[in-house]
Amino acid sequence: MYIFAAHFQRNIVLVMQEIRNIAIIAHVDHGKTTLVDRMIYQARLVRDQEKLGELILDNNDLERERGITILAKNVSVIYKGVKINIIDTPGHSDFGGEVERVLNMADGVLLLVDAFEGCMPQTRFVLQKAIEMGKKPIVVINKVDKLNCRPDEVQEEVFDLMFSLNATEDQLDFKTVYGSAKQGWMSLDWRKPSNDITALLDTILEEIPAPAHNPGTPQMLISSLEYSPYVGRIAVGRVTRGELKAGMNISLCKRYDIIQKQKIKELMVFDGLGKSKVDAVQCGDICAVVGLEGFEIGDTVADFENRSRSRLFPWMSLR
Repeated sequence: MYIFAAHFQRNIVLVMQEIRNIAIIAHVDHGKTTLVDRMIYQARLVRDQEKLGELILDNNDLERERGITILAKNVSVIYKGVKINIIDTPGHSDFGGEVERVLNMADGVLLLVDAFEGCMPQTRFVLQKAIEMGKKPIVVINKVDKLNCRPDEVQEEVFDLMFSLNATEDQLDFKTVYGSAKQGWMSLDWRKPSNDITALLDTILEEIPAPAHNPGTPQMLISSLEYSPYVGRIAVGRVTRGELKAGMNISLCKRYDIIQKQKIKELMVFDGLGKSKVDAVQCGDICAVVGLEGFEIGDTVADFENRSRSRLFPWMSLR
C-alpha cells in the first residue's frame, strides 16, 4: 500500500494524453492477480521478475496467506502512448461492496474466466453490476493450458450469461481473448499460443472507450481511500468533470447536504506500481488527493463556489 512513497520526490507536469480505465472482475483463483502482473511485465515496468517475485498486487499479508484479493488497488501501464489505469478489484463475495464502488472509476471491464471451471455464481453478481452500469466488457478465458479445458464452451457460457443479464447489443458484441497468464501469453485463438500478451493490450485499446471529455468546474467522487504514514489518509477517485489542481480550494460535499471548504495539498496519479506528484489531473484520469480532512467514501470533491453533486453521481446509494 505504501509503495508510492519512493515516488514522492518526483514532480511531473501532467499533459493531456489518451487514457483507458479498466476494472478486472473474476472469481477467486481464476488468475486475476497473475494477469495484472503479466500486464505490468509486458509494459516493461518491472525488469527483474526474480527480484520482485510474483503476485505483485497481493502485498497484504492476509492476501498472500489466503491467495485472494481483499483491497482494491490501482496501477497503470503505458502502452503505445496510452495510459491504461488498471483497477484490481476484490474477487471474493465477502467484499462485494468494494467491487461496486471501484467499478464507478472504470469505462470497461475485463471479465476473467477459468477455461475449465467456466462462469461462477460470484462472477454473475459482479458482471451484472458492470452491465447495469453500461461498462464495455472484454472476455479473457484464462488457463487454456490446463488439462480438459473447454474454452469454446466457456465462451458460449459467457455469452448466454450476458444475454440473461439483459446486456445491450454492443455489450454482447464482445471480444474474447484466450491464453495462460501463468505462462505469460494471450491470443485471439487459443489453438495458436503467442509469446506475450500483446493481443490483450491491443484489444483493450481497441474495445475500451476513452473517458468522455467533460469540461467545466471540477468534480470527483471519492471511491476509495489509502493511508500513508507520511501524509495520512488519501482520497482516491476519478475526475469526472473539469480539472483538479494542486493547491486549489474545493468544496467537500458530504451526506445530509453538509459542505466543507477545504484545500488540496497535493495531487498524485498512478504511475506504474506507485504514485507520482502532478500539478493537475485531467478529466477522466484516476488520482489520489492529499490534504482532505474528515472525508468518507462517497463524498464529492467539487468547485469551491459552484457545488453540484447529484446530477453527476446518481449512484450515491452505493455508499
